[in-house]
Amino acid sequence: MSAFVDAQSGGFSINLVHRDSEGSPFYNPKETPARRVGNAGRRSIGRVHRFSSRSISDPSDPDAQLTANNGEYLVNISLGTPPFPIVAIADTGSDIIWTQCRNLAGPKRLFDPKSSSSYRTVSCSSNACNSLQSEGSSCSSDGSVCEYQVSYGDQSHTQGDVAAETLTLESKTGNPVALPKTVIGCGHDNAGTFSPKGSGIVGLGGGPASLVSQLGSSIGGKFSYCMVPYAAAKPTSTMNFGTNAVVSGNGVLSTPLISDPSQPTFYFLQLEAVSVGSKKIAFQGSSIGGSGNIIIDSGTTLTLVPTDFFSQLSDAVETQVTGGTKTSDPEGFFSLCYVPDSSLKLPPVTAHFKGADVVLTSDNIFIQVNDKVVCLAFYANDQLSIYGNVAQQNFLIGYDLPKQTLSFKPTDCTNT
Repeated sequence: MSAFVDAQSGGFSINLVHRDSEGSPFYNPKETPARRVGNAGRRSIGRVHRFSSRSISDPSDPDAQLTANNGEYLVNISLGTPPFPIVAIADTGSDIIWTQCRNLAGPKRLFDPKSSSSYRTVSCSSNACNSLQSEGSSCSSDGSVCEYQVSYGDQSHTQGDVAAETLTLESKTGNPVALPKTVIGCGHDNAGTFSPKGSGIVGLGGGPASLVSQLGSSIGGKFSYCMVPYAAAKPTSTMNFGTNAVVSGNGVLSTPLISDPSQPTFYFLQLEAVSVGSKKIAFQGSSIGGSGNIIIDSGTTLTLVPTDFFSQLSDAVETQVTGGTKTSDPEGFFSLCYVPDSSLKLPPVTAHFKGADVVLTSDNIFIQVNDKVVCLAFYANDQLSIYGNVAQQNFLIGYDLPKQTLSFKPTDCTNT
């Protein structure tokens, strides 16, 4: 399903904006920092429910909130001719690219396919329609148009037409990157927790309908990102494609990317152990992804690990912390928290992936809840193990799909 680009085959880069930063339409100045971090943690749990395809029937359950609107990083895109601007969630845990579309009486802030000269629905017999089988593709009642449907754990859903359309990315150089005939979903029936503030999703997973797969050989199967720390003054992170995405030089560590044909969306890794100081804790993780036992995901804030492993990790950190004062999370979400004063000394922590011993910094291990509280950025969960974005911050993370490798390079992401 190659759609695109020859002019951009040299590579390009785009900005990612954290949903809780001042540059995001989701930013709520009335929220306390502790509430923002607590909500990010709850979104992490919500993603597990979605990834494991478990239904959530109780909307009062705090773990059930924000499932459809989750994802932590936003990207500015445009759809159609002339280009119509959209704020979309960039999501390595999704494949489909979709947006809420305007119906006859719908709000004007949504994309109207009738206003675009390049919009074309696709037929049920097309390769594009076949690529969306995992997203519930089907035929319209008259058999002429391919349709999709995606349901989320909080009972939200989107369904609509599958179409080919020009998608335009805002590159960091200021030159727009136009990608004609991109296969997208145009959602006409969107029910639940969707917000027009972020009216679409750009899927970056491993399945055939994702942006990465559609770009295909034009980017050499390579993309990377460098995410700034959660509390950094600079709110924008960077995502790179093609030659811009190559991770090389001193300090690069690489580990196998493990694919599972039954779950092609997800990027699996093999985490063998985590060391806290001199204590090495073996990691079993989830029975997923063949030999893979943990998913790496840019859209999950916390690192989610089995309860037994979390208990061992938390105990090891608490035992080896020196100085500092234990405290409580104001939101009651995190279990191990400290006052971040000058006396607090954290033990060294290393994530031992197959072939790559990744040394984590204090910003990867603890998340700043507010000026007076930092908390362990790991969370117990027995459904699915996920290596979250706090653990990835200030690393250049490179995906090389043809070589099936993922690379880590310690990097000051505020300078990318």
